[in-house]
Amino acid sequence: MGVLTFIYLVAITAEAMSGALAAGRRRMDIFGVAVVAFVTALGGGTVRDLILGHFPIGWTQHPTYIYLVIGAGLLTVLVAPYLHHLKRTFLVLDALGLVAFSLIGCDVALQMDYPVAVVIMAGMITGIFGGILRDVLCAQVPVVFQREIYAMVSLAVCVLFLGLRALGVDPTWNTVISLVTGLSLRLAAIYFSWSLPTFAYDRRWD
Repeated sequence: MGVLTFIYLVAITAEAMSGALAAGRRRMDIFGVAVVAFVTALGGGTVRDLILGHFPIGWTQHPTYIYLVIGAGLLTVLVAPYLHHLKRTFLVLDALGLVAFSLIGCDVALQMDYPVAVVIMAGMITGIFGGILRDVLCAQVPVVFQREIYAMVSLAVCVLFLGLRALGVDPTWNTVISLVTGLSLRLAAIYFSWSLPTFAYDRRWD
């Protein structure tokens, strides 16, 4: 098992648990918890594969992923009262997942010989769409559009990864550099509360 694959498995587990917690805040039943956990963990890669025409979709070939994320979501129901002690751990795992998902998305698009712009979009979709779908299912504005820079970290990681690749950097070193840089950027954004300017428009056109 490669390092990126291991990080991916840890990340989808953490994302599934975050999805379950979001479902709990909306007082969903157990089925709803399982669905939101699944969509949060594997939704980004699924949307990417559908858009790129990359078949079969990843989790259909690895049913273990289904058991893992739904199991993690249901386990969260039992251990939820104790998870607030692990808030910082979840933030780190979420940041790690964002970067890992983005790199995996880029790699999938590169293997299919898509142009650079599409590769970047594939990476970003993989990185952020699970969280977007989670928030939509929970009837709230997606967090990635409101708080510390999140989608921009995914964009930066994708651009850095492709830039180093164009310069001929060894693939392993490219992955490590991109991973560490993206993780550091996301954690710095959380610590310093970096965010993009917001747009507020309240005027009615009556």
